[in-house]
Amino acid sequence: MKKTIVVLGMMAAMISCGSNETKTAEGGSAATENKPADLSSNPDYQKGLALIGKSDCLTCHKVSENSTGPAYVAVAKKYAGQPGIEDSLAQKIIKGGSGVWGSIPMTPHPQISQEDAKAMAKYVLTLNEQ
Repeated sequence: MKKTIVVLGMMAAMISCGSNETKTAEGGSAATENKPADLSSNPDYQKGLALIGKSDCLTCHKVSENSTGPAYVAVAKKYAGQPGIEDSLAQKIIKGGSGVWGSIPMTPHPQISQEDAKAMAKYVLTLNEQ
């Protein structure tokens, strides 16, 4: 009887300490699928990051914390999954804006092309995938 209890106790401990990994219907690992994406290989991430690095955006924005403007991660979460949002955000980069994130207006950047502004917006939106 003691052996049975010890064996059952050990089995219960092994099960509770086992892998968190579960298999999906496709045969993949759910633990692997829930990992953050490696954004460094995403072309939208790369292009947008390079453009933002050349601009004055980081004067008012930071990736994960609010500064004068909202954190890029907060912007990404707010607009995630909205169809056509890249064009809308691109226009806001070019023309500026106010009222969405508080009373401090966003400075317009008319020197940035629509294509580059859209690439910058795509970069910001990829941050929701982290």
